[in-house]
Amino acid sequence: MSVRHDWYQSETKVVITVLLKNAADKNFAVEISEKRVHMTADGYELDLKLLHPIVVERSSYKAVPSKVEITLAKETGIRWEDLEEKVIVAAPVKPKAKNWDQLVSEEEKIDEKEAKGETALNNLFKKIYSTSSPEVQKAMNKSFSESGGTVLSTNWNEVGKEKVSVKPPDGTEFREWEK
Repeated sequence: MSVRHDWYQSETKVVITVLLKNAADKNFAVEISEKRVHMTADGYELDLKLLHPIVVERSSYKAVPSKVEITLAKETGIRWEDLEEKVIVAAPVKPKAKNWDQLVSEEEKIDEKEAKGETALNNLFKKIYSTSSPEVQKAMNKSFSESGGTVLSTNWNEVGKEKVSVKPPDGTEFREWEK
């Protein structure tokens, strides 16, 4: 738990007033260093990182019934704008929004360039299938499965009328698997 405090200054010193009733009964302790003041007292804590350095040997503290008064000797006679040095926290940089569609199309272009032979052909069929209407997809599925993989049609009007027959490539013949 922290304690309330206030401060004022003159040309030669900075005085910090820590509001703490019966400080002597609360086992208070004060540590003073060149750029820091640390005070504890039965669950209370005050930790200050000073704006400017002080002279530790000429600094002191004392407890009175309602407060602890810490007197810090200034190293130089400059006016302090604040008691503590400000910690500058860099604001998080908001990442730019990603255009996922553009990233996907760039990846597809890379895949198309790298693909060769049968892989390139399969990629072409995947692209046609994924960008087609449900009617075209149905025609492709029916023609491919009924022809044993020898016909791939996108025309549902033609394919939907009757069973698609097997049409092997020129110079080959189609054989049924023996059961």
